[in-house]
Formats: sequence, C-alpha cells, structure tokens
Amino acid sequence: MSFIQLVKKGNTSSGIAAIGNVFLAIIKAVAAGISGSGTMFASSMHSFADAVNQGFVFFGSVLSEMKPSKRFPTGFGRVINIFCMVAVIVVTVMAYETIKEGWHLIQHPQESTNLWLNIGILVAAFLVDGFILVKAMKEIKHESKIEDGGNLFVSAFKGARKAAPATRLVFYEDLVATLSAILAIIEILLAQYYNILQADGYISIIIGILMLYVAFRVGYDNMVGLIGVAAPIDVENKIASDLLAEETVVDIYKMRVIQEGRTYHVEVTVELVKGLTLAQADDIKFQLADKLLREPVIGDVVLGIIEDDEKLSWEERKMSKSEELDALRFFKCTFIPFK
Repeated sequence: MSFIQLVKKGNTSSGIAAIGNVFLAIIKAVAAGISGSGTMFASSMHSFADAVNQGFVFFGSVLSEMKPSKRFPTGFGRVINIFCMVAVIVVTVMAYETIKEGWHLIQHPQESTNLWLNIGILVAAFLVDGFILVKAMKEIKHESKIEDGGNLFVSAFKGARKAAPATRLVFYEDLVATLSAILAIIEILLAQYYNILQADGYISIIIGILMLYVAFRVGYDNMVGLIGVAAPIDVENKIASDLLAEETVVDIYKMRVIQEGRTYHVEVTVELVKGLTLAQADDIKFQLADKLLREPVIGDVVLGIIEDDEKLSWEERKMSKSEELDALRFFKCTFIPFK
C-alpha cells in the first residue's frame, strides 16, 4: 500500500481539525497581542494545542493503517494510541500555562481593547470549531453504527466509546474549544459593560481545567487501549449471533474479542454438531472465519472447533454477564455516599 493510499485512509476529522485549528491559533494570537485579552490568549493556546495534537493523531491514524508484517503480525492498530498519548502531554502542558496565565490575570487584571475584533474572531472560532465538532459527532455515529435518528449530540456521547481513538480525541477537544469560544465572548462582554476585569482570569482558569479534563479522558482511554481492552458487549454478542446462525454450530465454547484501535481481534472456539468428518469440520471452520472477516471492523480471527459437549457454555456466560451488568446498574442507582 502506497503512502498516498495510507493518507487517504487516515482519520478525516483529525486532519480537518488540525488545519482549522492552525488558522484559529494564528488569528487568536494576533487578536490577543492587539487587545491584551488573557482569555483570548488562553483560547489561542487551546487552538494551538488542538492543532499540534490533531496533526499528531492524523499522522498516527495513517501509520495505524499499515498492513501487518512478519515482525508485527497483529498489525499497527495501537500506534494511534501512542500518538494520542503524546497529544495528552501537549494538552496538559497547555492547560498548565492557561491556568497559570489565568491566575496572573486575577491578581493583576488588565483592561482589553478592540472589543469587536475579539468578538469577531471568537465567533469565527465558534463556527470553525462547531463545524469540526459536528463532523466528529457524525463520524462517531457512523463508526459506532448507531442507526437511530435521535439527537446527534446524545448519540455522539453514547457511541464515543466505540469510535476510533482519533475521532474521540477530536470530539472531546473541539467540544471544549467550542465551549471556550462562548466563555471568552461572555468574559469580554462582562469586562466591557460591567467592568468585571477579573472575569478574564477566572474564565481562563475554567478553560484550563476543561483542557485538563480532556487530557485525563483521552489519556485514560488510550492507556486502556495500549494495554488491550475487551470489545463492548454488543460487539461480542453480534459476533456470537453470526456464528450461532450457522446450522452446524451448536454452541460457543469460549470467545475473546480484543479491541485495538478501531478494529477487533477475535479468538473463538465453537462447538459443532456431532458426526461430522474431519474434512467437513475443516470446511466449516474456514467458512465461519471468512464470514467474520467480511466485517470491516474485524482485523483477524483465530477460530477453533470442537465437538458438541452437550453443555450450553455461551448462554450461561451471557446470563452471568447480564446479571453483573444489572448489579452494576443497581449499585450506581442506589449508592449514596456518606456525608
């Protein structure tokens, strides 16, 4: 696969976001220098951090599409997690600088100038970041295969866990960036019409804290991805239903599905009906593996076959998991922390 083909397979949201945020970082930095607005400086730092991060992430998403090799037989899916962790470091540093600048402005408030210049740039930032955010939400909905026509914002939060790491990063960062633009406009209006100069510092600190939340959220997700995390229950159930739909498959003896980037590695042993010849069983094995590999999200399949042991292993396991989830939901709903 050529480099151009790899680039075309890279994460679209992160590529567009990187270009958009370079433009925003430049115009915000110019506005901050002219007006002296600390919140504008914070917003500029955020846009610059986003541009660097999403550039890193886009490059990582390109590398993660490389085909497996002899040295790396499971592929390069986790490369994207490494690049996202680098992005987390950048966000954390920028968040520290933003909070530090905000604290300085609380102690030494400054009056900003060029009201309409600042507001015009922040409106432009809101529109650009909002456009990127909507695109990221649509990609999350597509990648997580959410078919309902409900609220896009709600669907994006529900499906974020199943989306590609790069898409999740763009979603969280541009959610904060869009909110930051609104907060910055509020700060400018408070300072201009109510002479609340300290609002500049307080809102800068709020933006910095939101950036830290993004760093924690994205960092945790990618740390889990680097370790190797089990696929969501509904993905596992879909694979199981595809296998059990075959007449010769009686039960699933064991199954493990590991999520790596936006692909899944499947290791499964199925129980076949008794009385099959070795040649028949071997043919069925290849047919089942081929059926699973037709799904674009499944990277590789290791499939074993055994004869029916007359025990329903999969149904028992499924019920056990269902009971665990019900208990967890009950705990979350009824637990009241001690005061």
